[in-house]
Amino acid sequence: MAIESSCDETSAAIVHNGKILNNIISTQSVHENYGGVVPELASRAHQQNIVPVVSEALKNSAINKEDLSAIAFTRGPGLMGALLVGTSFAKSMALALDIPLIEVNHMQAHILAHFIDQPKPKFPFLCLTVSGGHTQIVMVKSYLDMEIVGETKDDAVGEAFDKSAKLLGLGYPGGPMIDKYASTGDPKKYTFPSTEMPEFDYSFSGIKTAILYFLKDRLKENDNFITENLPDICASIQSTLIAMLMDKLKKAADHYKIDRIAIAGGVSANKGLRSELNRLSEKEGWTVYIPAFEYCTDNAGMIAMAAYYKFLAQEFVGQEVSALPRMKF
Repeated sequence: MAIESSCDETSAAIVHNGKILNNIISTQSVHENYGGVVPELASRAHQQNIVPVVSEALKNSAINKEDLSAIAFTRGPGLMGALLVGTSFAKSMALALDIPLIEVNHMQAHILAHFIDQPKPKFPFLCLTVSGGHTQIVMVKSYLDMEIVGETKDDAVGEAFDKSAKLLGLGYPGGPMIDKYASTGDPKKYTFPSTEMPEFDYSFSGIKTAILYFLKDRLKENDNFITENLPDICASIQSTLIAMLMDKLKKAADHYKIDRIAIAGGVSANKGLRSELNRLSEKEGWTVYIPAFEYCTDNAGMIAMAAYYKFLAQEFVGQEVSALPRMKF
């Protein structure tokens, strides 16, 4: 059994011989009132949801807790209070059942979500992991051997999406709303500068500032600028952010001479990003791998898949383990 509690989804899943039997997720809606995830509220909601979610995962799969071979959990990265709930529950359950405990890196699990369903990528491949907290290009050499070859040096692309949405009055989570409006807008209507970074690294703080001042200047001229041009603004912002992602991904693929390309993380559910990746794949001759929507956002299914390979490698941890909000690869 795997437990995910890194942010605002409480999730439990069961994997059996490499097959995900279920993926139970409880989403927290309370954060919509605050325009973002409130860590304390997230932690409290996890405490309320974790027992029902775990119980449903067991019931749904017709498995008794005594049949479990190990308990896995997200150790990090994520919100400390949220991680503590899942970590403490997993440790207690493993201790009570006298079975092994497996820690999972949340970002590595996003990548290993590609091995839940067919088609599954062959090694090595490059994976662009994009979320609200991370933007990375990862060289994936095997199930448990991964190396970050490029990453953001400040803000994540998911944060840029959400911040832009907030400036536009679209609420939270903002990324899906920008994606929705962008589908009917002109991506070339407005231009925004992007920050040049060495090699395969990213920076999104500059474009966030550029969007802020762009909107301020236009609103001085026309109070209704956002309302009258929302689809075009969203399309232009999304197009710029996706172009930044694809530019470095292409450079990395050319440098490492790899034509197997994957995307993972919450932002990989973005339809515009998926469309552009597929377009670029035809041009570059890439084989592209994109997980099902269910496994793009935070979920225990991906934690279970990562834990399955760690179980095979007998990579267990002891009861002294604790949550690690800034956990690295």
